[in-house]
Amino acid sequence: MKANKNLTSLSQFIDNEYGVKGTKKRDKLDSEYEAFKLGVLIQQARQEKGMTQEEVAILAGTNKSYISKLEKDLKDIRFSTLQRIIKDGLGGHLELSIKF
Repeated sequence: MKANKNLTSLSQFIDNEYGVKGTKKRDKLDSEYEAFKLGVLIQQARQEKGMTQEEVAILAGTNKSYISKLEKDLKDIRFSTLQRIIKDGLGGHLELSIKF
């Protein structure tokens, strides 16, 4: 199979479009991606448990609209609220790490 010289990897594309890590535009992209990823993780956990947004919201002491906005990455979340959603709403355990 002949290699296409015009193809780039995803990391090369991101570097070209947003700059390398440490630049303002790239840092913004990376930050927004992390928020998006959190919403997806919450949605996946909820679906794996077979729960509706409403059920999670009631158990976590919030409302369906808030859970929906989190899953769609339309709302920032306080750490204490995140802990309640994971622990009380989903019956899970939140694990954090710091990477350099």
